[in-house]
Amino acid sequence: MNAVPFKDAPARPGEHRYLLADVFTHRPFEGNPLAIFPHGGEVPPESMAPIARELNLSETVFILPPEDPAHAARLRIFTPGRELPFAGHPTVGAACALALLGRVPMTRGTGAGDALEWAEFTLGEGAGPVPVRVTRRRDGTGYTAHLETPRLPESGPPPPPSDTLARILSLPPGDLEGGAWSAEGVSCGVPFLIIPVRGTDALARIRVDLAGWREALASWWAPHLYVIARETGAWEPGAREPSGSGHVRARMFAPELGVGEDPATGSAAAALAGYLAAREASGSGTFRWRIQQGVEMGRPGVMETEVEMTEGRIVRVRVGGGSVFYGEGRLFMDGT
Repeated sequence: MNAVPFKDAPARPGEHRYLLADVFTHRPFEGNPLAIFPHGGEVPPESMAPIARELNLSETVFILPPEDPAHAARLRIFTPGRELPFAGHPTVGAACALALLGRVPMTRGTGAGDALEWAEFTLGEGAGPVPVRVTRRRDGTGYTAHLETPRLPESGPPPPPSDTLARILSLPPGDLEGGAWSAEGVSCGVPFLIIPVRGTDALARIRVDLAGWREALASWWAPHLYVIARETGAWEPGAREPSGSGHVRARMFAPELGVGEDPATGSAAAALAGYLAAREASGSGTFRWRIQQGVEMGRPGVMETEVEMTEGRIVRVRVGGGSVFYGEGRLFMDGT
């Protein structure tokens, strides 16, 4: 599925070609779907948002020539509702696409039996430079990318009361965690309201009350909901390696972006890594969590998160996962 016969060449006048990928998975039709326009510089800027609305995927990314010569490319990322300054799954997918299309030089591993190739480069985004590392098998399959967030985690103002949040999620108040695990707004470039609930059963019962959301959260610092459940048997406080199918299960709802529910959200996973590190990590070292999302949508995806800490201070956050390319398309736009 990764060997898409896409010719990385300029299209005919008025024609814009794109790749289709599923991100945060190595299996087609799972994870988060993405449309990638490799020649985004040829797309009129005023057409980008309408194209994203027409394709109606969680995000559409346009790869443009870099503004900084030290960068491999510049990205513009759109949901059906608006443009984003940074997003995880479009960054991961675009980085893997650059490797697929031969636009970044790949280095072969030198170890005995090493079947991997890799590349490191930087992408320019609205939130700032985003360093990425892409790996793939030498047979051209198994694409994976890890990004470093353009900003370190920051917390927002206190969120609405937990009973208000419970009503928005259509859950009884007792289903929400409290104390150290209370809801908190966190951002690594895009703000999310992280709401821990008591188990995956509560996670599955969520139905977002849009009227309640508009009243309490539409204009709040972090309007996007990232609801998480710590999985029984898979959660190990302070663990440096993931275990089981995931440390955390999650669902993401972003009515403001025109996204009812998103199957795998890298920018939210980055914010969650900061939230988890504040509660489960200390001292110096590298701490990792695996986040599974999209199960309730039938599109499971896995995001690998990593936080580096020095003397209790977060100095770096990374998020990554796989990408599988499964198709391509063409748009015909007369007069462009």
